[in-house]
Amino acid sequence: MGNSLRIGPVMLWLIISLPLQAQARVADNPLHLDPAWLTLIHYQPDRFGGGYTSEADDSAFFLSADGKTSPKAELEATLKAIQQPGDGNEHARCRFPARDTWLREHLDLPAKKADCPAYKEWTETLNTQSVTLVFAASYLNSPSSMFGHTFLRLDPPQKDQQTNLLLASTISYAADAAAHDSELLFAYRGIFGGYPGITTVQPYYEKIRLYSDIEHRDLWEYTLNLGQQEVELMLAHAWEIRDINFDYYFFDENCAYRLLALIDIARPGTNLLDEVTTHAIPSDTVRWVVDKNLVKNVHYRASAASAVAHSLSALPPSSQTLAAAIADGYVKPDSDEVLALPPEERAHVLDATYDYVRYRSEADSWPREIAAPLSYNLLRARSKIDGIAPLEQPPEPTVRDDQGHDTFRVSLGVGQQAHREFTQLTFRPAYHDILDPPAGYRRGAQLQFLRLDARYYTDNNELQIEQLTGVEIRSLSPRNAFFSPLSWQVGFGARRTDTGEKRVLAPYLEGGAGGSWSLGLRTQAFVIATADAEIDDDLRRGYDLAPGADIGVLHQSNRFSFAGGVKTKAWIAGSQYRQDELYTKASWHIGREFSLFAEFTRVDHYDRYQSTWQAGLHAYF
Repeated sequence: MGNSLRIGPVMLWLIISLPLQAQARVADNPLHLDPAWLTLIHYQPDRFGGGYTSEADDSAFFLSADGKTSPKAELEATLKAIQQPGDGNEHARCRFPARDTWLREHLDLPAKKADCPAYKEWTETLNTQSVTLVFAASYLNSPSSMFGHTFLRLDPPQKDQQTNLLLASTISYAADAAAHDSELLFAYRGIFGGYPGITTVQPYYEKIRLYSDIEHRDLWEYTLNLGQQEVELMLAHAWEIRDINFDYYFFDENCAYRLLALIDIARPGTNLLDEVTTHAIPSDTVRWVVDKNLVKNVHYRASAASAVAHSLSALPPSSQTLAAAIADGYVKPDSDEVLALPPEERAHVLDATYDYVRYRSEADSWPREIAAPLSYNLLRARSKIDGIAPLEQPPEPTVRDDQGHDTFRVSLGVGQQAHREFTQLTFRPAYHDILDPPAGYRRGAQLQFLRLDARYYTDNNELQIEQLTGVEIRSLSPRNAFFSPLSWQVGFGARRTDTGEKRVLAPYLEGGAGGSWSLGLRTQAFVIATADAEIDDDLRRGYDLAPGADIGVLHQSNRFSFAGGVKTKAWIAGSQYRQDELYTKASWHIGREFSLFAEFTRVDHYDRYQSTWQAGLHAYF
C-alpha cells in the first residue's frame, strides 16, 4: 500500500484554529487602525466625524464592498482572501502582495510563498536594488509642469548601473488626460478635478528625452537610503496600484503626493503625507524627503538646453558671434575665418556649434535637410583638430531646487495711499514671484496661486480686500543670438480699481507678450505688450478693455531683488481714458526664511496723480 497522509488531533486543531486566532487578534488589537495599514489602503480621516475614506477611486482596489470607507472591513476581507487555497495571478496574494506581506508579519501567519507568475515576471524585469527620487525642474510653458514633476527611478544592482542606468524603469503618477485636450482645459480639469490619475512604468531614457531634451528641464536625482526589504515592499504596492484610478488634482493629490505615499509604505513611520496641508508642490515634497534623512546622495543632470547654453557662454564674445553665424549658415565650418582661430578656440567653437545645431534639430524640429549636412560638416572640421578636450559639462548649481525658499508666504506691511494710512496682510499659498529669493528657482519666472491681499485703513477702521489673485504667471526669459524665447504673462482674479468716483473690487483678466534682454550682472530689461479686461457693475458699460505696455528692468540676486519701470494702459470700452504708472519694487533677502520689501507707485489716472508706498516683511513657510 502507498503512504497515506494522517492528520493527528493537534495538527487538526492548528489548521482549524489558526484563521480564528488571526481574526481574534484583529478584534482584540485595532490593527485596522495601524497607520501602516491606513497608508496601504490610502485612507484619510474624514473631515467631519471619526471615520476614514480611501483616496482610491476604483472598486477593483477593494476586496470588501465597504472597503472604501471601512478599514476594518477591508482588513478582514483581505485576511480571509489571502488564506484561501489556490494560486495564480488572480489570487488575493498575487493581486495584493504588499498587503499579504504586511499582514503575515503582523499576525504571525505562515510565510507561505504564492505562485504569482505575472508579479514575478514584473519584478524580475524591473531588477531593482535601490530607488532614486527624480525631480524635473519647473516648466512654465505647460500648466501640468509649472511646479516641476517628481517620479521614481528603479535602479538595478550596482554592477549593472554603468550600462543599464538609462534603461532603468521609472514609476510615475500623472493625470490620464485625453490627447486632444487643450492646455486651458487641462489646467481647469486639473485644478477642479475631472481626470483620473494613473501609475505608469517607463524606461528612464524616455523621461530624459521628454524632460531634459525637449522641455529644457534640469533633473535632480536623489538616491534614497531604502533597504532591500523596503524596496521590495514599495514595488509590491506599486504593483497593487498599477492599474488603479485615483482622482488627480494639481495642488494636492498630484504626482508628488502619490510618491510620498509609496515612500511611507516602504518605510512606515516616515509620515511624509502628514506634511501635506493645502497643497503638495513637488519641490516642497523633495525638501520633506531630504529633511527626513531619506537621501544618501544627490546627482545633477543638466538639460540639453543648460548644456548648450553653458558651452556657448564659455566662448569669448567674438567666438559666440562666429558660432551664431555658422549655425545660421552665413559662415562655413571650414572657412578661412574659422581656420584662423587658434586650435583650442576653433575646437570649442565647433563643439559648441555642433551641440547647438543638434539641440535645435531635436527641440525645435529644424529641417533635417538643413541640420544633417551642417552637423556632418561641423564634425568633419572638428575631426581635423587633435589633442583638444571637449568643453566641460555645466557645473552643478550651488543651490538645488529643494534648497530654495519655502513656497507658502505670509507678508505684513504698512503704507499709505493718497494720504490714507493702512496695514496690509498678504497670504500666498504658492509659489514664487520675481522678487522672492531667486536661489533654487528659474530666474525671471513668477507663479502665484490664490494670493489674498487685505488692507486695514486706520482713518476709518475699514477692512478691505485689496486684491485676490487666482493665478498669476510671468516668464521673462532673455533673448540672445542663439535663443529667442517669448516673454509672457497671464493672470486673473479680482482687484481694486478706480472708477473715477470710488475704488471697487472688480474681476479682471490680463495677459501680455514681448521680449527680454540681458544687461549682465543678473539684470535684464523687458518690454511687454499687455491687454487687460475688467468686469463690474460700477464700470460705465459693466466692463472695460485696455491695451497697453509694460517697460522695465529686473535685477535678481541672492541678497537683493529689484523691479522698476513704467506701465501704460488705454481703457477703450468705457470712458476712453489713459492710465500711466511709474513703479519701483525691491526686496532684501535674509536667508531663505525672510525678506524685507519696499514698494512705491505713482499713478496718473483720471487727470489726477496718486502715490502709494508700502514696506514690510515677507516670511516663508
